[in-house]
Amino acid sequence: MRDVLAAIERERCSAILRTPYAEAAGPAMRAAVEGGFRVVEFTLSTPGALERIHEFAAEDGLVVGAGTVLDVEGARAAREAGARFLVAPNTDPAVIGYAQEHGLVSIPGAATPTEMLAAHRAGSTFVKVFPAPAGGPDFVRAVLGPLPFLKLFPTSGVTRENAAAFLAAGAAGVGFVNCLFEPDDLAAGRFDAVCERARAMVAAVRGAS
Repeated sequence: MRDVLAAIERERCSAILRTPYAEAAGPAMRAAVEGGFRVVEFTLSTPGALERIHEFAAEDGLVVGAGTVLDVEGARAAREAGARFLVAPNTDPAVIGYAQEHGLVSIPGAATPTEMLAAHRAGSTFVKVFPAPAGGPDFVRAVLGPLPFLKLFPTSGVTRENAAAFLAAGAAGVGFVNCLFEPDDLAAGRFDAVCERARAMVAAVRGAS
């Protein structure tokens, strides 16, 4: 788990792929990797996600995780495919416990300080801020005021334009979803556009304070 934690904290950004187009999943994520992402996530709601996790997990230099992990069965399947971290839109102590038992990084979702603290106390490493907070970076800053030990990882609502502001507010990292993998581009096979956006997003994160 230690090397995965180090990679996530070093990179401070992840590429999160959710798409109904099974044939686009591999090329789209390949474009994101070519654009500079080293932490990548396939949501289990994406057709063929486990196969793509297995494929990318075999590559040196990448940390591959599974998203939308809603139960222990999904956690087990993701781990067996090679996932090193598990992400969810909710907080399920059973999934967090499974991750701890098997040396995986757990990133459950939470929307309020109460939920975030509960996720932390259940053993999560990071807490995914989900859905997008109305206050954006200001919300993250406000939560971390009294709870500075939380490692918050916003995803929904994060863009190239506001990523640096989230990080400056104290977020441990940010995840890029549809703003990176625009559905129209994936449907049309415009993976060069994904790569171009990836470069700009990674640069924005690396240039953040």
